[in-house]
Amino acid sequence: MNPIHQNRRALSATEIVTQLTQLNGESAQGWKLIDGAIEKTFSFPNFHETMAFVNALAWVAHREDHHPDLALSYGRCTVRFNTHDVDGISASDTFCAKAVDSLLKD
Repeated sequence: MNPIHQNRRALSATEIVTQLTQLNGESAQGWKLIDGAIEKTFSFPNFHETMAFVNALAWVAHREDHHPDLALSYGRCTVRFNTHDVDGISASDTFCAKAVDSLLKD
């Protein structure tokens, strides 16, 4: 197991803001804190590319043993991470969010 997932704890509000700033950089569109989870919507030109993204994301989630909630439609996938066993957002969530972002980097 990746050490980031051991001894998890809920991040403080300040830590969450810091992590989101690091995840998003200068991007106005990115991960957002919504209802106790970090969430981002990814858009694609067609269903095939949406499903390719979801399948790659599933591999990351399986590898890390940390699974997001997904909302899927024709050209969109919304990804939500939170950590149920700490009842909040943990370093596991931001780590996996970064791994999901890296799926779309050139």
